[in-house]
Amino acid sequence: MSDWHQALIQLTPKPRGAHLITSEVLSQLPELENFKVGQLHLFLQHTSASLTINENIDPTVRSDLSAFINKYVPENEPYFQHTLEGADDMPAHIKTALFGFDLTIPVCQGKLLLGTWQGIYLLEHRNHGGGRNIVVTLQGSA
Repeated sequence: MSDWHQALIQLTPKPRGAHLITSEVLSQLPELENFKVGQLHLFLQHTSASLTINENIDPTVRSDLSAFINKYVPENEPYFQHTLEGADDMPAHIKTALFGFDLTIPVCQGKLLLGTWQGIYLLEHRNHGGGRNIVVTLQGSA
C-alpha cells in the first residue's frame, strides 16, 4: 500500500545566487522519517528561481555556479521585451527555463538518498526574489 504526504514549504528570502537549502527543506518535513521507501518530489512555485542538486561542501561551487549563470544569461540585453519588472526579471525566467523548477529524490528508511557530496539548491535569479514556496509530495511505503 502506498502512503502520500503533501505540504507547502516556505523558504526564507535569499539574495541572488546559489543557496544550499537541504537543511531548510528537511527541517520543515518531519514526515519524511515515516517513509521506509519512496520518493520526494519538490515543485518550486515560481518562474524566476530554480531547483537543482549539486556539490554541497565547497562554497566556491556556489559562487562559480552563480558567476557562470550570470555570464551566460546577462541582464540588459537589447532584445529583451519583458522589462517592466526590472532588468533581472527576463534573465531570471530564462535561467529557470534552463535549470528547471522541480526535483525528484529517492527516499529510504526516512532519509533522502542523496550522494555523499550532493545537496539541494535554490538558485535565486532575482536580486530581491522574496520568500519562495515549494510544494513537497512524498509517496511511498511507511
